[in-house]
Amino acid sequence: MVADAIIVGAGACGLMCAVQAGYLGKKVLLLEKNKQPGAKILISGGGRCNYTNLFTTAEQFISANPHFIKYALGRWTVEDTISFFELNGIPGAEKTLGQLFPANGNAKDVVRLFTRLCADFGQEIRCGAEVKDIRPLEQGFEVEYEKDGRLDTVSSPKVVIASGGLPIPKMGASDFALRWGRKQALKIVETAPALVPLTITGKDESWYAQLSGNSVFASVGNERIDFEENVLFTHWGLSGPAVLQISSYWRRGETISLNLLPGKDIVPLLEQERKSNGGTLLAAFLQRFVTRRFSEALGKFLPLSKTVAALTKEEINRVYDTIHRFTVKPAGDKGYDKAEVMRGGIDTNELWPKTLACRKIPGLYFGGECVDVTGWLGGYNFQWAWASGFLIAQDL
Repeated sequence: MVADAIIVGAGACGLMCAVQAGYLGKKVLLLEKNKQPGAKILISGGGRCNYTNLFTTAEQFISANPHFIKYALGRWTVEDTISFFELNGIPGAEKTLGQLFPANGNAKDVVRLFTRLCADFGQEIRCGAEVKDIRPLEQGFEVEYEKDGRLDTVSSPKVVIASGGLPIPKMGASDFALRWGRKQALKIVETAPALVPLTITGKDESWYAQLSGNSVFASVGNERIDFEENVLFTHWGLSGPAVLQISSYWRRGETISLNLLPGKDIVPLLEQERKSNGGTLLAAFLQRFVTRRFSEALGKFLPLSKTVAALTKEEINRVYDTIHRFTVKPAGDKGYDKAEVMRGGIDTNELWPKTLACRKIPGLYFGGECVDVTGWLGGYNFQWAWASGFLIAQDL
């Protein structure tokens, strides 16, 4: 037995688990497929790493069991995350919507912190080691992995699977947790890309393409939820924070609705303009709220060359629907190459919520992205990673 536990994956959850185990005097071995630990940490937040969110509650997470995460968030809170980083020389700074970033550093500093603490505790991180199989023994587990073209095995009383999910294959994304879970007859909640741009094809494709590069603050929603943030038009569809957020709640074949003027009502504004300057062209009126290119594109739906005073009641209603209820039917999404996280994963009913131990396989744990817990954009998924890593470490 090489250690008290073997951790599969040296991402956010695996690294936090190793460090917290170190505080408790436990020795672990991390097996990481990539050539360096924390690959997704390094690209998060544009390389700045939005490592938590001040507004974190269970409401910002998607799961077949929405109550599952509550215990973990209560045991390792946002305050715990802030204190952990501050005590280790990384104070936080809030940017927007509760997102905390390193005040004087970036994602590299976050990874360096974890690797330094692992070294201080004597935790070994073995990189370039791709786990091929985990075999339960009478006591503990045998883990088979490949490194430098050679197969090797290590044994341990406990194993933590924190191997992440399917997004960003070029960053070493792995389906190991899902494949191995299915082999063990564990239930898997259907997976799909989440926090991902949406694509538009067919007859509307060219209309969106002409707006490529335009960004507009909007409310984007469906019958389940809506988000107010920027929407970015691209040559293939829609992106930007609001679209990434709604993508986690969108299902193929559904529509989403854009309110291009949230918090306002375009009709009273039109009436006010009609009284004060009825000769204003509708095109010029709309350019007070959106870019010229965007207002010109709306000519497909609206009579831009008419004056405000000349608009009929039907046309005013059409202006309202276009501005406040702009309906979009995405063809699909950009897939795991562009997704930030994976929706679905190991069914939470397979795990004990207080330890994240597998109910059917004693000594085995699942944490982080491979579990059916998916957070919103903006640091929430990191908070789940830290919390799940902490929780598992307490039981090793």
